[in-house]
Amino acid sequence: MPEVPYADRPQFRPGPKSLNWLIPLGMGSVGWALYMRYMVVEPALVGLACEAGLESMGCYGRAAVLTLSLWNVFGALALGGALIQLVAPSLAAFAMALVFSAFALVFHNEIAGALAAMGLILSFARPGPATA
Repeated sequence: MPEVPYADRPQFRPGPKSLNWLIPLGMGSVGWALYMRYMVVEPALVGLACEAGLESMGCYGRAAVLTLSLWNVFGALALGGALIQLVAPSLAAFAMALVFSAFALVFHNEIAGALAAMGLILSFARPGPATA
């Protein structure tokens, strides 16, 4: 099969079936991040209970989110996914970058999350495989 010229390749555009998964995935990741931040991480009573030794899934999730947020893991994964999406557009890279950029924006890693979101928007102008 001959190589298709760069200008003649179709642009990356998720089809309707893909969007049926991407929209709830994006909304769910923002919802989970907002829940974790405002109901588990920030309230003083939850923090005091977890610091006092309460062993619950909320406290384990709180510890995991605080550790990952401290090391800017959400932003790094968002930027990595967005760069992969820019170089080789695919639905999986787009979904991963979408989820982690939402996490990064909510958990105070705004610069990396915003750059990743910008990269995702720019990826729509890049040619990629047809995803209908």
